[in-house]
Amino acid sequence: MITGATSGFGKATAIKFAENGYNIIITGRRKELLDELEKELHVFGKIKVLSLCFDIRKNEEIESVIGSLSEEWKKIDILINNAGLAVGLDHIQSGNIDDWDRMIDTNVKGLLYVTRAVAPLMVARNKGHIFNLGSIAGKETYENGNVYCASKFAVDALSKSMRIDMLKNNIKVTLIAPGMAETEFSLVRFKGDEQKAKTVYKGIDALTADDIADVIYYCATLPDHVCINEIVITPTQQASVNHSYRISQ
Repeated sequence: MITGATSGFGKATAIKFAENGYNIIITGRRKELLDELEKELHVFGKIKVLSLCFDIRKNEEIESVIGSLSEEWKKIDILINNAGLAVGLDHIQSGNIDDWDRMIDTNVKGLLYVTRAVAPLMVARNKGHIFNLGSIAGKETYENGNVYCASKFAVDALSKSMRIDMLKNNIKVTLIAPGMAETEFSLVRFKGDEQKAKTVYKGIDALTADDIADVIYYCATLPDHVCINEIVITPTQQASVNHSYRISQ
């Protein structure tokens, strides 16, 4: 089950697992994109695909949708908490509170709501693997990152806590913390301003969604007794959130 599957890391990960024969639950808010992805996934053979259109910020929707799954689809082996976003890039003293709410409601509360609905299904079967998409911004802070960084620091802490809480239930938890990755991320952060979004990756051979999908798939297919607890992954040109080397173009 992959949240935020209609673009970026989520879409690439859905394709990666589908082409390797996994049945997939894809979720997102944009039904037309979910429908397109469902058709795309079916080309990989006799896999089953279930599309669930809901907003992870609304717990009542999640409880209703997950609660009404058939017994077959409730046997979720892997949950990828991918849905998340950054909005705005302001100093804390001039920040947009609506942007803050959107990031916290999606990146933290949404992840919690989905996990609360799915984790008991895994615990009941004593088997499962939860991936949380964090960020290098959940390891270090940067100017104007404030609330986005805070939300990803929360994902980091929650991932460690989940691992401890469900240790006796044989549940793996893996935090994936990417650095600069060229997806819709910056376009969303700058609210559709394509020119601003392009400058973020100028001179950097950034990570791609496929790179992250490959890492997730690798972690998910290790032997049962092996758990990668967290991975920080950056482009070769980026050493930390504040240190990157740009090639003039």
